[in-house]
Amino acid sequence: MNEMAFRVTSNDGTTIAYDRKGSGPAVVLVGGGLDDGAENAPLVPALAEHFTVYNYARRGRGASGFTEPYAVEREIEDLDALIAEAGGSAHLFGASSGGALALEAAAAGSAIDTIAVWEVPYVVGDDIRPRFEEYIADTRRAFDAGRDEEVLELFMRVTGASDDNIAARKAAGKQTAHWADSVALAPTLVHDSVFLNRYQLPADRLATVTQPVLVTTGGPITVPYMAGLPSDFFDRAADELADLLPHAQRETLEGPDHVVDPQTVGPLLLRFFSSER
Repeated sequence: MNEMAFRVTSNDGTTIAYDRKGSGPAVVLVGGGLDDGAENAPLVPALAEHFTVYNYARRGRGASGFTEPYAVEREIEDLDALIAEAGGSAHLFGASSGGALALEAAAAGSAIDTIAVWEVPYVVGDDIRPRFEEYIADTRRAFDAGRDEEVLELFMRVTGASDDNIAARKAAGKQTAHWADSVALAPTLVHDSVFLNRYQLPADRLATVTQPVLVTTGGPITVPYMAGLPSDFFDRAADELADLLPHAQRETLEGPDHVVDPQTVGPLLLRFFSSER
């Protein structure tokens, strides 16, 4: 579990854990699927020389609490609590599903200055929609039955992992705490399906976002664990987002994995957030 030093209380009383570093205007990092803040943590040093960086664990993840029932509005309130703690407004960077959350918060009226998103996983194209509809239904059944490990395995399969690959990753993960930590985060994959609008881009809502938005991807998918997705899976969604959002800037970076590479993404975020102060 990614331990964090600070706590803020959300509107419903849920405790949200976060780390803070640096000085200057606030930047809040919003994590994606199966992330308790650890994946965005390497970005902090890249931004902290010019910004006060808040990296948090979304509700139900890591050191943050969770209060039933789940609702998109509660996740937005968590962000609002962090933004208030940061002084009343902030830039947002959202990785993967965290990008969708950042955009939903902007559409709901949160006090956001600018937004940068990385590879938001909206499903664009009839060729892959049936697979994700099946995934959503299967994970909901497993979640309702309390089969968290099955939820995790279904997520791995929908992106292209084979049974042999899953078995190997499970065996390796059981040598450390990694597999158990991932299983503990698995219920949040079902939450992600909810605020991702069943992985369908919510055009009417997002068209109301007035902030400047940097929409980024890493180009064609090449990593083996996502081999089941079309190579342009993230680019399709990014291109539609950029066309839809009133004030969007589209960038493609060569080489990064789906997990954010601070060496590549960090300098781009510095330039974008600095230019939009």
